[in-house]
Amino acid sequence: MSFAFPRPGQPSSSDAISPVQSPSKPFLTMASALLLATLLSACGGGSSSAAGPAPLPDNAMSRRAQLGEKIFKDVSLSGSGRQACISCHAPETGHAGALNGKPTEPGGLLLELEGGRTAPGLRYLATNKSFGFDKEGTPNGGFFWDGRASSLADQAGKPFFNPKEMANASVEDLIARLARTSYAAEFQQEFGADVFKTPAEALQRVQLALQAYQLEDPDFRPYSSKYDEFLRGRTPLTEQELRGLALFNAKDKGNCAACHPSAKGADGSFPLFTDFTYDALGVPRNAALLQNADPAYFDLGLCARDAGDLLARQDLCGAFKVPSLRNVAQRKAFFHNGRFTSLREVVSFYVQRDVFPEKWYPRLPDGSIDKFNDLPPALRGNVNTTEGPYNRKPGDAPALSEAEIDDVVAFLRTLSDGYAR
Repeated sequence: MSFAFPRPGQPSSSDAISPVQSPSKPFLTMASALLLATLLSACGGGSSSAAGPAPLPDNAMSRRAQLGEKIFKDVSLSGSGRQACISCHAPETGHAGALNGKPTEPGGLLLELEGGRTAPGLRYLATNKSFGFDKEGTPNGGFFWDGRASSLADQAGKPFFNPKEMANASVEDLIARLARTSYAAEFQQEFGADVFKTPAEALQRVQLALQAYQLEDPDFRPYSSKYDEFLRGRTPLTEQELRGLALFNAKDKGNCAACHPSAKGADGSFPLFTDFTYDALGVPRNAALLQNADPAYFDLGLCARDAGDLLARQDLCGAFKVPSLRNVAQRKAFFHNGRFTSLREVVSFYVQRDVFPEKWYPRLPDGSIDKFNDLPPALRGNVNTTEGPYNRKPGDAPALSEAEIDDVVAFLRTLSDGYAR
């Protein structure tokens, strides 16, 4: 059984980029000029007059958002007293998984439990919507790897009660902790003197404050990468970075832009490098996760959400949210199960999965390759094998050579926020 995940057509733009100077040579070489032409046709580029999104000044946050920041960073709101939202969504990794060198973050009352998935990034989610299906039947939107939360506020409330995360025993438990904080009076000033008397309503206010923080703090959408400066016409990309961008966009090469659009929107908005859809990629099983010690356990993603609303959609099993690639070079664990720990390894997997399966999957006792081994055999037909670069077979050439993989990685590194010219 297989499910086709249609991809929307890539946006086009009439913007033009003036010739730019290379940092190492006075002008672009002919090869780089050709690559720039590929860039212009594939992703629209950016004009020097398009400044792009301007971050708000640091003092522009509302009182509600400032409360959200305090809650986001407050370890006292966890059962262990040692974990906050920021523990799993560190600024150093683009507000994705922290720097613990493991595929997931520890949690629980004693920080003794291992999470089941990597912490998703929280940046650039302001335009994401609740989960749904488009007119072509493509699943999209939602928050978390399986889209089970409908908004940033909804997403913000769930880790407080996950026994493997902040592990509060109840809503009442969490709100009692909040009422003891140094900013409890500020919370009452914002939401009412009696807010703590109704814990369920207080929790809603906590979620709204966390959502306001993520929507208002410019750190969650700074658009300050080298690529953003390139789109503004202020900074050139190196020849290697330009090659990587062309390979990223080319349908017969990386084809990354099929799920991670690199073009500015028709309204001039800067790209988010995600189309907010879902895909089943057949990522290898991660033996480092304790839950995978049980050979009968499989994380089925979209079809197995907590609400059980998609249990009948077995064709969606194995599909996970397409994440933004902004700040991807800052991450320490990749994919939902944290199977890979280096960006180059990830790109290699994408283009070599089907031509060198023995490199990525174990062998069975009979010598055959246990391909897509993190799904039950009956569901492995859900894995995307029709779109490039997955539409190859053993004996074919990979979509990218080793040198081209390096070029794509070099481009991906331009998506890290905080670029300084």
